[in-house]
Amino acid sequence: MKTWLTSLRVYGDRRMLAILLMGFASGLPLALTGATLSIWLRQSGISLTAIGLFAQAGLSYNLKFLWAPAMDRVSLPFLTARFGRRRGWALLIQALLALAILAMGLSDPVDHPARTALCAVIVAFLSASQDIVIDAYRVELLKPDEQGAGAASTQIGYRLGMLASGAGALYLAQYLGWSQAYAVMAGLVVLGMIVILATREPHRVDAPSGAWLADAVVAPFRDFILRSSWLWVLLFVVLYKFGDALAGVMSGPFYVDLGFALTEIAAVSKVFGVAASITGVFLGGVAVYRWGLMRALFLCGGMQMLSNLMYIAQLWAGHDVTMLAASIAVENVTGGMASAAFVAYLSSLCSPAYTATQYALLSALAAVPRTFLASLGGFFADKLGWTNFFMFSTAACLPSLLLLLWLMRSADPHQPRTVAIEP
Repeated sequence: MKTWLTSLRVYGDRRMLAILLMGFASGLPLALTGATLSIWLRQSGISLTAIGLFAQAGLSYNLKFLWAPAMDRVSLPFLTARFGRRRGWALLIQALLALAILAMGLSDPVDHPARTALCAVIVAFLSASQDIVIDAYRVELLKPDEQGAGAASTQIGYRLGMLASGAGALYLAQYLGWSQAYAVMAGLVVLGMIVILATREPHRVDAPSGAWLADAVVAPFRDFILRSSWLWVLLFVVLYKFGDALAGVMSGPFYVDLGFALTEIAAVSKVFGVAASITGVFLGGVAVYRWGLMRALFLCGGMQMLSNLMYIAQLWAGHDVTMLAASIAVENVTGGMASAAFVAYLSSLCSPAYTATQYALLSALAAVPRTFLASLGGFFADKLGWTNFFMFSTAACLPSLLLLLWLMRSADPHQPRTVAIEP
């Protein structure tokens, strides 16, 4: 059994710093086509209906598995030979992403809303494509017992990137204007390119040669469905974050109903909450390294489930900022721990020959609770009331944990693949 001190040493590896910075590059563009863009549009006088339509720009994040096969198999002229397949794709996408963010900042959402929308679609597409490459890069760069720490590092970086393009971009826009704010964000993308250049190309296991379509599209899915219990594994991937997402999507309206001011919610849930979340993903990575993947996945998932009961404690306390801080601390720390273990689990499911395609598919399925299932949260909250709703969201975590127990006891729960590492 590894000690906690020994487990912490994995974060001292320079590859973890590289992965953290890659996570920053992944998280940076998200708010620029989401929350930050919505504030810019509203300040410009755009209608709420139109702002809602702009949200469709992020559809690429749910469909990225469709073009992931190309990034597993296609070699780029000059770039692949010079930098390797993963680094070559990353550098090309990041260069285009920086230009797209810059163009978006120079657009005028009032006079040319279609141009701004097109830029947002392009930024989201390139951002989703960057995620494909960086996720595959991380899985291939690390040993199996390092995947938990790698998942934690990338999520910490991701949250820091979202802070930069969220609070950071808003601060810049307040004093410099929106064009300059987006220009600075475009410049930050260059940091990701520097990290890619400074990190070696991971060793890959090539897929068997054959017809391109069969190798790139059919083979990754065939490889997965030939594993035992594959359908139950996919169901678990969909359900693991369901209860957490169900409660989380209604947390904002819940705080408003309790009488919290917007400044109180922003200070506690955004700033303090992000710090708690980062602490959680860090601890989650250590838990995976010390306890092993499946045990950590179960224990962190159990803590995540129980944390939903903090909303009921908050309801009893009412408008109490101290209790709000405690509730958000528990919710975000446990949620971060479960997220780190979950990302490590998704990484373990990927075959080395099809890393980009399989991880893109799994991460798209993992987003289903957030994008589709949790949309029912408002309906259930209206019908059940807050106490019963949060009891329901807690119970909604149980099916995934019971399924995980069954997978853990089965002879071959998910057939994780060992990623080859250069000596």
